Amino acid sequence: MNMKYTPAEASKLLRTLTEEHDNLAARERSLDTFGAFANEDLETVRPDYDYADYQRELSELERKIRTVKHAINVFNVTTVLPDTDGMTIDEALVCLPQLSARKRKLSTMSLRVQKERLMSTRTTTAAVSEFKYANYDIAEAKADYERTVAEITAIQTALDLVNNTEMFEIDV
Repeated sequence: MNMKYTPAEASKLLRTLTEEHDNLAARERSLDTFGAFANEDLETVRPDYDYADYQRELSELERKIRTVKHAINVFNVTTVLPDTDGMTIDEALVCLPQLSARKRKLSTMSLRVQKERLMSTRTTTAAVSEFKYANYDIAEAKADYERTVAEITAIQTALDLVNNTEMFEIDV
């Protein structure tokens, strides 16, 4: 049955199906063997378990999970985010961790001072201090940091918009 979902709803559906599968598999693991004393009648202690039913249910859940994942993947590689110069959701999901790493690096670089006195552990007889100098324009690093933060925010906002408003069909 074809139904329309937003990406956010499809992700929740995928989580629900995965949890159902995991719970059913755990239930099966608890029933597929049982213990009994040597003098007990096995039929009176045997738990209710139908191997074929469990395999059918697990296979059906796996099919639904594949279907939902595939639909999400197709949506992600074909949907262009608004105001991102043609970036697809798939590209954005790769780009965001790259930008986050750049943001961390630029944050450190933008907080440096141009000239920093080093605390030397070496003993010296000279009364000369040692300094470490920034080998770049700190103001430029700060501007790049701010641009990177703005880019991350713009992509996340575009993703939020699409995830909660665009719809696609899934035949589950």
